[in-house]
This record gives sequence, C-alpha cells and structure tokens, in this order.
Amino acid sequence: MLSPGDDFSDDPGPRDACGVFGVWAPGEDVAKLTYFGLYALQHRGQESAGMAVSNGERIMVFKDMGLVSQVFNEATLNSLKGYLAIGHCRYSTTGASTWSNAQPTFRGTEQGGMALAHNGNLTNTDELEEWLAGEIAESDVPRKNQMDSTSDTALVSALLSVYSGQGLRAAALQVLPRLAGAFCLVFGNEKTLFAARDPQGIHPLVLGRLEHGWVVASETAALDIIGATLIREVEPGELIWIDESGLNSTRFAEADPKGCLFEYVYLARPDTLIAGRRVHAARVEIGRTLALECPVDADLVIPTPESGTPSAIGYAEASGIPFGLGLVKNSYVGRTFIQPSQTIRQLGIRLKLNPIRDVIEGKRLVVVDDSIVRGNTQRALVKMLREAGAAEVHVRISSPPVQWPCYYGIDFASRAE
Repeated sequence: MLSPGDDFSDDPGPRDACGVFGVWAPGEDVAKLTYFGLYALQHRGQESAGMAVSNGERIMVFKDMGLVSQVFNEATLNSLKGYLAIGHCRYSTTGASTWSNAQPTFRGTEQGGMALAHNGNLTNTDELEEWLAGEIAESDVPRKNQMDSTSDTALVSALLSVYSGQGLRAAALQVLPRLAGAFCLVFGNEKTLFAARDPQGIHPLVLGRLEHGWVVASETAALDIIGATLIREVEPGELIWIDESGLNSTRFAEADPKGCLFEYVYLARPDTLIAGRRVHAARVEIGRTLALECPVDADLVIPTPESGTPSAIGYAEASGIPFGLGLVKNSYVGRTFIQPSQTIRQLGIRLKLNPIRDVIEGKRLVVVDDSIVRGNTQRALVKMLREAGAAEVHVRISSPPVQWPCYYGIDFASRAE
C-alpha cells in the first residue's frame, strides 16, 4: 500500500490503521525479531515505525517517520537490548502524520513505565476525553503529562497510566470495557507483555509460540517470518498477558464477532491466515464467485497487479477463459520523494502500470481488480488498454460496492468519499 501523496493516479486505495507486534522471549534478540515482524507488516502502514524494548528494569523507545527499513539500522537494533519488545508501523486515521503521533507511545506510571501500540480506530474519543479530564482534575497529575499527541492511542495510554496504581492488568480491566470501536492493542511494562482485541474482533490479532517465548502480531505472516508457530487468534474481548509465569488470559467483554471484510479483500497479505482461512484462497474463491455472477464472453482474463491477481485467477478458473499477464507494475512507485513533472503527471497511471501490447492487442479482455474507491484508476486503465489495442475491455471488481463510511480504521469516514 502506498503512502499519502505517492499514488499519482489520484485514486489511492483504502488504507488501514497500522500493524502491531509484540514479543516476550528471554535469551532472544527481541529487537531484531520485532524488526522483521514489522517488515512483514509494512503493508499495513508506511508513515512511521517504532519499537519499545525492555530489559526488565527500563524501557527504551525508538521511533521515527518512514518505512521500517529507513527507521532502523544495525547499530540502532544492537542498542535495544532486552527480552520484551513492542513494535508498530503506522498509517494515521486519527491524529496527524507527525513524529509525536508515531508509536509505540510511552507513559510513566506509578509503578514504572508503559509502552503501547494500537491498530484500529476508536469511535467514542469525546467520551473518553471527558472521562480522562475528570480523572486528572481529581488527581495531582498535570494534563500535559498525560496527553502529548492527537491520536486515540495517546488517549488510551493516558487512561491506563491514570489507573495504573494497582498494576497494569487492573488498569486494563478498568479501561478496556469503556473503549468503543476497533482496537488491537499490544502494550507492556518492564516485565509483562499484554495484548487485547475489541469485542467485535474487527481487525486480526494472533498469538504465536517461539521455542523460548511468545509473540503477538496483526497477521500470521509476521509469525512466519520469525519462525514462530501459530497458536490461535487473540479472541474478541480477550486480554492476554505474558510474563515469567507464562501465558495468562481473561475476558473484559463478551465476544460479538464482526470482522472487517476489507481484510480479505485488500488489507491483509495474501499469505496471512484469518479465522482459519488463507487470504489468498479467499480472494481466489471470490474471483470464482464473480465469474458466476458476472460472466462475459472474452478472450483473456488479466489482473490489475498485484491486488487483482488472486481474484483474476479464480475468475479464469471458473469461466474457462485463459489467464494472462497483460500489465506490468512498477513496484517502486511510492518509494520516491521526487514528485513527477506536469508532463509525466499527465501520463497518470503509467507511472504504476504499463500494458504488454503483444498480449492484449486485438483481444477481448476481462480486467479484474479488488475494489473501486473513487474510480479514477479504472477509467484511466480502460483508456490505456484501448490505446494499446484491446478490442473490448470488461472491468470486473471482486469486492462488493463500497457504499457506507467506515469508522474502524479505514480512511473513508464520510459517505462523500
């Protein structure tokens, strides 16, 4: 997924909130495990990256704007020593894209320090801010020490710190039931790693096992990259904590599962497993269904790479129309800070995609993509394929129409979008 302003077609796809990662593993290089975990989750957010590492006595936090590979280097990772780590890569939906809103957040508490990373979007921040203001007004803690950013993540951190006098677990059981919306939280103090998932389980959060420890992450792909074994999903409404006694769990709310369809359509990596189903397999099956619902007489099925490829494979299988690669994608668009000139900008989508004329010339094409957000990309793509010699262009979209706003961590929060 591209960062804001990097998609020169003026039709960036939907973006989700973040990727979170946590590891508790004495004897392991947890900073490097976190680095590679975040690397596997980079598609979930490219604005900033960070990690907090504890050695049991103090927590060190390092974060900055940019990609995981830009923020961290060998020297930085070697300086982050400990056995507990929390990592985050961010795309902002609440709060500006600034360094102060990069995560993990850090707060001092009555019993030490606390770091927290969040994926999702809360829908009752006004109510929570009033609650926090009331608690601070009755205490001796200045508000400026509780809130130093504009994100809902900072709000949760502040509330946890206010209630931390009896320990972080007790604070979490006070705060979590009051949160509304989507949240996958990974947080911890000097000795204990915590993770929690909203009662609807809107976005994924999984638990994995290392030989000498435990891992939590937004997607199973992050477990795979570090050699962890998938144990299970963190259940909706569940709080888990990991310390010297091992894995512990309790409920803060009853489960009411309502997962995000866009995880299957667009957000998650194809190799990720959600609710027991591989995302790639789900996308191929969506393509098969699409071929049955929206058939067409054509010569070739081509995907809009890379997002449309699994569904195009399924469409070709179900329809019997051959599958082919008619478009080449430039994988490095969105990784440059050089803005195109007006002449190049007018070429629009060609910065990202270019047709293979020999494949598509004279053919009746079915072009399969995963979603339409604003439609600019599809219009430009059809024009480009016709100019390259396609006899007919039939567009097929694998996801249902996006008709309503999303308030849970995808960046179209108004119906006008």
